[in-house]
Amino acid sequence: MPTPPTNSAAQPAGPALSPRQAERRRRILRTATALANRGGYEAVQMREVADGAEVALGTLYRYFPSKVHLLVAVMQEQLQQLLDQVRRHPPAGEDPAPRVAETLTRAFHALQREPLLAEAMVRALSFADRSVSAEVDRVSGLTSQIILDAIGQAGPPSARQRAAVRVIEHTWHSALVAWLSGRASIAEVHADLQTAARLLTLP
Repeated sequence: MPTPPTNSAAQPAGPALSPRQAERRRRILRTATALANRGGYEAVQMREVADGAEVALGTLYRYFPSKVHLLVAVMQEQLQQLLDQVRRHPPAGEDPAPRVAETLTRAFHALQREPLLAEAMVRALSFADRSVSAEVDRVSGLTSQIILDAIGQAGPPSARQRAAVRVIEHTWHSALVAWLSGRASIAEVHADLQTAARLLTLP
C-alpha cells in the first residue's frame, strides 16, 4: 500500500487545508512512505523527508511535529486507502465473520508486500505518547470503520457488535506486531483473525 490516497476523508481534523497546503502535505506523506518502504523506521529522517518533499524543515515540523506524528499520519492514509477499497469492492457472503476475516486478511497481505513500511508504521504507533493521541484515535477510528463496513450491516451497530469490533481491532494490531517481530507465522495470523471475527456471530 505505498501510495497515499487523495480522498478528502483522509485529511486531518481541524481547519481545512488550502489546495496548496493539501498538495504540500501529500508530497510530505509520499516522501515519508517511500523512505519507510525502502528502509523502515530508521530510514525516515525529517531532513530527508523535507528535502524529498521540497519543503523547508520548519514547514515540515509545522505539519508534523515529530517522526512519530508523521508515520502515524502515513498509517492513517494507508487505512483510508483500504477503507476506500472495501467500499468499492466489499467482501462477498452473507455472514459477517467471514466478511471481516476476508477484509483483514486482504489488509494483512497488502502489508506483507511492504514489510518495512508496516514495521515503520507499527513502531510509530508503539512510540506514540499523549501528544499523538488525536492521530492515534483517527487510526483506531479508521480501523473500526473498516471492520464495520466489512460487516455490511445496514444501520448502527449494537453495543455487542461495538465490543466485538474493539476486540477484533486489538487482535489485528497484536497479530501484526507478532508477525513483524517473528513471533507469529502468516498462518497463525490468519487463524487469529478468523477466531476474533467469529465474535460477531456469538449469541
